[in-house]
Amino acid sequence: MAQHPYQSMPDYTRWTRAVERPAYSTVDPVVDFPFVVAPDDKVATAGSCFAQNIARHLRKNGFCYFVTEDGHPLGSEEDKVAFNYGTYSARYGNLYTARQLVQLFDRAYGRFTPIEDVWTGPEGGYVDPLRPAIQVGGFPSLEELKLDREIHFAAVRRMFEELDVFVFTLGLTEAWVSLEDGTVFPVCPGVAGGTFDEARYAFVNFSVADTLADMREFLTRLRSVNPKSRVIITVSPVPLIATAENRHVLVSTTYSKSVLRVVCEELSRSETDVAYFPSYEIIVGNYNRGRYFAEDLRQVTEEGVEHVMRLFLGHVANVETDAPPPPPVEQEPDPYLERMTRVVQVICDEELIERSL
Repeated sequence: MAQHPYQSMPDYTRWTRAVERPAYSTVDPVVDFPFVVAPDDKVATAGSCFAQNIARHLRKNGFCYFVTEDGHPLGSEEDKVAFNYGTYSARYGNLYTARQLVQLFDRAYGRFTPIEDVWTGPEGGYVDPLRPAIQVGGFPSLEELKLDREIHFAAVRRMFEELDVFVFTLGLTEAWVSLEDGTVFPVCPGVAGGTFDEARYAFVNFSVADTLADMREFLTRLRSVNPKSRVIITVSPVPLIATAENRHVLVSTTYSKSVLRVVCEELSRSETDVAYFPSYEIIVGNYNRGRYFAEDLRQVTEEGVEHVMRLFLGHVANVETDAPPPPPVEQEPDPYLERMTRVVQVICDEELIERSL
């Protein structure tokens, strides 16, 4: 019998053995992970809406979810939920694109100051154009907005300088930018504040080259202030809620996710201490026959999130997935976990587009 390389390949390389035959809840596309996250490692998160799930489950399983901006200690849990404290490690809201991540770093360190630094909100008040959904009803005064922004930047600097592991979930390639200075907004001007003006704003759809260059720029910046940092990159499985391209939203979604997945592959192959985790493949893989998407075919079900996090904890953190460890404090419920369970389902700047129509 003729010999060829495929005859000696392990089961996980074969579709029938790794995908078709196993029960869908046992499919595991993670073959190897290059480093381990310890329970006392400071893990910070940022990115698209799906990134919130990682933060919630890390905290739930006793890991150190690193939050540097968690609101006033006397504030109620309800207020913290409403004003987006603790959703991510700092109060930056959704960072859908790599360019936003670079600009967040540069703004926090005084390397970039957008010309357009305030919008009028749809309900009045002042809105931060780079964080349009964090403050219910907007800030009551421009002075309060600017003070909050300085507090925010201090929290961002502390996060970057002290974290051990940074988990970033790339979500989109489409964005709206300022023609004056290239500022990238999380939503189109006019959706959550400001006024759209085609003479001032332009639509961009970042390419592989654009996104890869931005991520490399960010990694260089992060290492300049925190040489010990390690980075885990993922791709959000959540489809676009709308596309600004003149084509079907399904085609635009496929393009965006393909670009982001290629970028993750390039980075994980070439950058030291950068690893890719396949949460995208776990959710969108056809092996689960659509079970991991809700009725709207967009939101990820809790069953899907549980599958992702079971594998994340097992491979990345060496947690026994069949019997996960109990929370560190069992005498009383953790208010953080309670509010994050609610928040994770609703905080997504992109959804403001649908609500504005």
